[in-house]
Amino acid sequence: MTRRLKILHIVVAGQIGGAERFLADLAARPTSSNADHTLALLTPNRNLTAFFRHDGVTVHDRGDVHENPFAYLWRSYGPADIAWLGRVIERERPDILHCHTYGSHVLAARAALRFALPLVRTEHGVRHYRDPTCGLNRHWALKHTTKIVAVSAFVGRIVAAIEPAMTERICVIHNGIDLTRFAPEPPPAHGPFTVAAVARLEPVKRLEIAIAALAQMPEVQLDIVGDGAERHKLETLAQHSGASGRVRFHGHLADPRSVIAAADAVINCTREEALSLSILEAGAMQRPAIAIGQGGIPEAVVDGHTGWLTKEDGAAAFTATLRQAAADRAEVVRRGIAARDWVAANFAVEAMCEAYGAVYRSLVPGE
Repeated sequence: MTRRLKILHIVVAGQIGGAERFLADLAARPTSSNADHTLALLTPNRNLTAFFRHDGVTVHDRGDVHENPFAYLWRSYGPADIAWLGRVIERERPDILHCHTYGSHVLAARAALRFALPLVRTEHGVRHYRDPTCGLNRHWALKHTTKIVAVSAFVGRIVAAIEPAMTERICVIHNGIDLTRFAPEPPPAHGPFTVAAVARLEPVKRLEIAIAALAQMPEVQLDIVGDGAERHKLETLAQHSGASGRVRFHGHLADPRSVIAAADAVINCTREEALSLSILEAGAMQRPAIAIGQGGIPEAVVDGHTGWLTKEDGAAAFTATLRQAAADRAEVVRRGIAARDWVAANFAVEAMCEAYGAVYRSLVPGE
């Protein structure tokens, strides 16, 4: 058995989302990846620190930091955070650095150069590639990244199209699901047809589309798990559309399984979702997905087999698809069973960890 490599993950984040949940799963399985994982975390959110530590991840916490454009520039190009990160590296002596969020890209590349370490970068989405304000030094940071892991083929294509010189450095590793934790649950036997959405409440998630659909379907109920800047706007929209009694906001839940189990299906209204952990987690629990068939969603959902995908974008197409699913609960159950089989065959967390382990080992000569 070769020795375990030491990986230092670098995360700059303010909320608990898919990238953070993915990292907790990876770091908690050193045997599957044949690597020991520690985390250098810069966050204004104490709950995020507690989230990682709860899963047994060793966290080097920068302490209270700010998250705004000025703080990003200072963190990326100033002396203070690179000095702090340098001290963490000197203490941990990692074999590889691994960054995950847009705010960490430049900082991690500077550290990799300073300490002559390989740098892995997981691309969890494409929004910062679409936003021209995020282009500052993007090419420089990518140039000094040794390996780029895309969480879906969709993400890989976008990165390659915008930065063609990086194409040979890109590989795809789908996010994995803990199939024991997200075990099959029988669907609700009674009550209204219920759909659940598990997401950060921000504009890119477009949950206003789901609320608009519910306004046309008084027999359907929506449970929303998550928090964020859009919550008040969505609550107001639900009230004004006449759907407030059928839209329930649960806020952030460390464990969303009870809400998923109480639903018949899950929904996703994002146009360019990278992959969707929430869809895969629900699929593992035998809940099919109703989603817009764009971005990386078709890699997570087999239309007509493990869920329903709209052929067109927008509220009208989503409403029609939701109505089709709600009209045949027996088919919902059948597609939920198929979703569990699909996730188990293609998105097991152990396989994901092993794939990252292979990437790490390829970057360390002689290991």
